[in-house]
Amino acid sequence: MRLDNGILLFPAGATAACRHAAAILAKSGVAVVDHPTPEATHLLLDVPAFSPDGQLRGGGDIAQLLRMLPPDITVIGGNLVHPALEAHSALDLLQDSRYLADNAAITAQCALMAAAPLLDTTFADAPSLVIGWGRIGKCLARLLRGLGAEVTVAARKESDRAMLHALGYAAADTAHLGPRLDGFRIIWNTVPQLLLTQEQLPSGSGCLKIDLASQPGMAGDDVVIARGLPGKLAPAASGKLIAATILRKLEED
Repeated sequence: MRLDNGILLFPAGATAACRHAAAILAKSGVAVVDHPTPEATHLLLDVPAFSPDGQLRGGGDIAQLLRMLPPDITVIGGNLVHPALEAHSALDLLQDSRYLADNAAITAQCALMAAAPLLDTTFADAPSLVIGWGRIGKCLARLLRGLGAEVTVAARKESDRAMLHALGYAAADTAHLGPRLDGFRIIWNTVPQLLLTQEQLPSGSGCLKIDLASQPGMAGDDVVIARGLPGKLAPAASGKLIAATILRKLEED
C-alpha cells in the first residue's frame, strides 16, 4: 500500500548496501514492497546496477524484470546505461555530484581498512604516494595526513601540483613517477588509466601497492585490486548514503 507521497518502492538490488538502503527508506516513511507489483512507482537497483555483460549485478535480465513492473516506473541505481532503460525515467546516483563526493569519503576510509591488515607498521611510519587528485585522492590524502603519514600526491595538472604545495603536501608529476617510487611504503592509485608497469613499480614486500581505480592504473602480480570498497567493507554506510541521496532527490523533485 502506498503512503500519501505516492511512492511505492521495489528494491531489486542484490547487495547488502541496497538492503540497508531499503530498510532506511522504509523507516523514513517510503512504502517498500518485497516483490514486483503493477502498483510500484520506483525500482531500486544496485549502485552500480549492471555487470560488464549487461546483466543485473545479482544476476538476471533487466528487461525481464521490467516486464513485471509498470511501464512508467522510475529506475534508481548507478550507471543506468542500458538499452532496456531508454524509455524509462531514471535516477542515476553516479551522476549526482554530492553522492560521488560522499562516496569518495567512504571509499577513502575503506581504503585504510583494506590496507591496515596488510601492513606490519603504522600509517604514520609508512610514507605514502597517492596517485590522482580527484575526489578519492583528496579524501585519502587528508585521512593519511591526519594519521601522521608522510604523504606525496601525484597530479597531472601543474595547477593541482601548485595547490598541493600550498596545502602542505609534497607533489609529483603523474607523468614522471618512475624514478621516484623507491622511497614509498604504500602506493595508492586512484586514476583509471594504466600509469605504472610492473617494471616501474618497486618489487618485493617492502612496498604495498593498492589500486582503487575503476580501471587498472598499476600492473603487477602483487598489486592489490581494491574496487567497490564501500559496498564490501562498509555496506551499512553505503546503504545510508544511497537512502539519503534518494530522499534528497525525491524532495527536490
